[in-house]
Amino acid sequence: MTDKIKGPASYFPSIEAKYGRPIAEWKDLIRNQPGKKHMELVTWLKQEHGMGHGHANALVADTLREDAG
Repeated sequence: MTDKIKGPASYFPSIEAKYGRPIAEWKDLIRNQPGKKHMELVTWLKQEHGMGHGHANALVADTLREDAG
């Protein structure tokens, strides 16, 4: 039995399908925005890349979690 993916990563398949880039590439783009806080990064993804709020928030949250840990 496969465990269902939970949390921000549950959005990743639909993010890749809808926006045409792999998650690693999105995370690299986020990491190349130094000094921006969580909501600033979410707003940037929405404005610059046309991403929906939920997708942007999931990507930022997971990226910042990885970088902190």
